[in-house]
Amino acid sequence: MDRASPVPRWLLPLVALAALAWVLQAWLPAATLSQAAIDRQDQLRGTWLREYDEGGVRVRRVLQLDGGGAFRESVRIADAQGRITRLEHEGTWLYDGTNLKRKYTLMDGRPPSRLNVPFATFEVDFQGRNDFVGVDHVHRVRVEYRRVPQGTLP
Repeated sequence: MDRASPVPRWLLPLVALAALAWVLQAWLPAATLSQAAIDRQDQLRGTWLREYDEGGVRVRRVLQLDGGGAFRESVRIADAQGRITRLEHEGTWLYDGTNLKRKYTLMDGRPPSRLNVPFATFEVDFQGRNDFVGVDHVHRVRVEYRRVPQGTLP
C-alpha cells in the first residue's frame, strides 16, 4: 500500500475479519452452548401447537422445528363469520441458550420484502417436557406452545 494512501494497512485485514465473523454468526452460538443449553435445543425440535383468540378471531399455529435448523409454520385463522384463512411460512431457526430465534424466508409461499425481513425471538421457559412459554421482551408478547404429534394440522 502506498504511504500516501489515507487507508491504514491494518484496515483491510480488520474488515476481512469482520466479514468472516458476520458470515459465521449463525454457527457461533451453537458452538458455545453449554450442555444444558444443547439439551434444551434438542428438546425444542419437533412439532408445537399454539392456539389463541384475538378479537373474535381464532388462530391455530403449528410450528415444526427440524434438527437441521429449518422451520415450517402452518397457520389457520377463523374469523367471527367462520371464514377460514390458511397461511404457510418457512425459515431458519436457532437457539442461543436463552432465546428461540426464527428468521422467515417465505411468508405464505413468497419471500418477504428485503426491507422488512420478519424475525421472531422469544425467551424460552420450559414448563415441562411438552410445553413452553415464550416471551418477546421487545414487543411484550407472551406465547404458549405445547408439543403435538408430527402431522398435526392447524
